[in-house]
Amino acid sequence: MKSYKLRVVETAEYLKSHIRKAPEIGILTGTGLGNSAGSLYVDVSFNYKDIPHFPVSTVQTHLGKLLFGDLNGKSVIAMQGRFHLYEGYSPADVTFPIRVMQELGVKILILSNAAGGLNSDFKVGNIMIIKDHINLTGSNPLIGHNEDSWGIRFPDMSRAYDKKLALLAENAGAKAGIRMQKGIYAGLMGPSLETPAEVRFLKTIGAKAVGFSTVQEVIAAVHGGMRVLCLSTITNINDPDEPLPATIEEIISVAEKAAPKLETIINEVVSLSDK
Repeated sequence: MKSYKLRVVETAEYLKSHIRKAPEIGILTGTGLGNSAGSLYVDVSFNYKDIPHFPVSTVQTHLGKLLFGDLNGKSVIAMQGRFHLYEGYSPADVTFPIRVMQELGVKILILSNAAGGLNSDFKVGNIMIIKDHINLTGSNPLIGHNEDSWGIRFPDMSRAYDKKLALLAENAGAKAGIRMQKGIYAGLMGPSLETPAEVRFLKTIGAKAVGFSTVQEVIAAVHGGMRVLCLSTITNINDPDEPLPATIEEIISVAEKAAPKLETIINEVVSLSDK
């Protein structure tokens, strides 16, 4: 079987042979947020299933398309749909696209996700800028052999989320009249949603939002020297004292309605990202 590094390189070479310009910025959208990259002028698109070695999305609303194009004068690669540990994918599978982006020369990674709110001051539909995360998945994409050409064995995670990009996002929200929140994201394995006891625990350790994605990709991106911005759409509020059932259909509906706000913020950040 081909090595992980070789598969990444082969995928990157395949994509290079079909695109006109190497991407500067990577965008990865989550549940219900596939259309938040709608302003991208698409030069070429691929279905995940047609890309050599690429995983395939199995989750509802994850469109499974990889787009290359121009967004506000910047060359961008955009993923409509991601991969999750709960789908049965390994951390290496989940972060495979991040490594491909790294091989393509991406320096800035913008991620979005749908998350449950843990702060009673949050409102459904708010956008939260992730300022830090807590990895409770029990997994890490850096376990095993370290590929020295990608990054050091023990990468520092004290500044995983780029403060300049976060400020651009905050200013973009204020400019557009979009209420922005900031907080710590807790990443769980999933796919079962949180019990009231788990919600109390997460609140106690300082988390403001919770979800089943993002942390694996961020770890790989930081290892690869990328600047990272992540935006969570708060799709429901978790109150452990008065728990209300949450359905995936409701979560998707909120995320889809919030996608235009997310698009506005991402557009502005991409436009000003070199400043």
